[in-house]
Amino acid sequence: MRIGIYGGSFNPPHKGHTSSAATAAKCIGLDRLIVIPSGMPPHKTFPKGTPSPEGRLEMTRLAFRDVENCEISDIELRRAGESYTIDTLREISDINPGAELFLIVGTDMFLTLREWKDADEILRLATPVVTLRRADIKAEITDEIARQTELGATPGLIENDIVEISSSQLRSGFPERNFTWHIDERVYSYIIERGLYGAKPNFDWLRFEAYKRLSPERRIHVAGCEAEAVRLADRWDEDADEAREAAILHDITKKLTAEEQLALCAQYGISITDEMREIPKILHGHTAAEIASASFAASDAVKSAIKWHTTAHDGMTTLDKIIYIADTIEPNRDFDGVNELRRLAYSNLDAAVLACIDTVIKELLTDGRRIDTNTLAAARSINPDYNPADYKPN
Repeated sequence: MRIGIYGGSFNPPHKGHTSSAATAAKCIGLDRLIVIPSGMPPHKTFPKGTPSPEGRLEMTRLAFRDVENCEISDIELRRAGESYTIDTLREISDINPGAELFLIVGTDMFLTLREWKDADEILRLATPVVTLRRADIKAEITDEIARQTELGATPGLIENDIVEISSSQLRSGFPERNFTWHIDERVYSYIIERGLYGAKPNFDWLRFEAYKRLSPERRIHVAGCEAEAVRLADRWDEDADEAREAAILHDITKKLTAEEQLALCAQYGISITDEMREIPKILHGHTAAEIASASFAASDAVKSAIKWHTTAHDGMTTLDKIIYIADTIEPNRDFDGVNELRRLAYSNLDAAVLACIDTVIKELLTDGRRIDTNTLAAARSINPDYNPADYKPN
């Protein structure tokens, strides 16, 4: 039995980890690859904001899920106090008597391996195998292989594809919506959903996730709403990234049936008013807001803009108004008066909101449908004298 042991903090695990481990396993001809998230390493401390041990373990499971003959072990996470490689090797050796062990490490770890606790015993228990993380360090690795060979070890070098990214670079880039291509999408979804590392969703990833939930026609509308929202945010000095995020997510539950909407309301504890039951079209704003928060770490501001994009409400923020208007006037909309609404949107935001509301209310009255009280309250917060009774349908 040939067993490979691949440890690391995996904070978070990335494609460099999985690629090098999978390549090493294939080159060595391993029967098993044991991937071990580190416990409390003696040589460094975990940075602020590091997920719980259980979180790192789950991300590691997600990242290595498709690697053949791979198992994820919590052997070090269960160990109290500082965690040393020698203790792990002893335990694995005891559990697997007669197995040939291979310790797979990156370049930095390999160059310091002789300084580790009980290094001589480490070299007796396992064959070190180094995977390259930087091309410019290969000469140093070759020299270290020679030194360890003199000590009786038989270390090996894996000519793997080099992925020049580190977990620390990923952590610093996540709040800027960067580096998503270096990480498994399941791991990234886990990070975003739980708000780890201060991560904000990358927009390409966010569109992909949102568009999966939309009909082809709805995707066209959402793309237009996104473009319009960003333009309006620039005009009214609002956060363009939050406007983009809200626009991308505002219709993610639009395709669901009324029954499915109500089920989501029950799941997220959304209070159902009589109006919401009578006007199921307005439910998707509320459910989309909850999904945006729970699955995509949307801020309170983004959540509010999504929630009220259908009905508007009293006390709207600038972002609320932008998403409400963008949903109405995006470039694919074509109805009488839309060009005037577009002009107003860039000259007087409140006037544009009131005009949009007025357009909706007149349509509802013409069709004999009910007006949501939030819509009427929004209109009267801008113009206290607003009265839909002044409109008489033909």
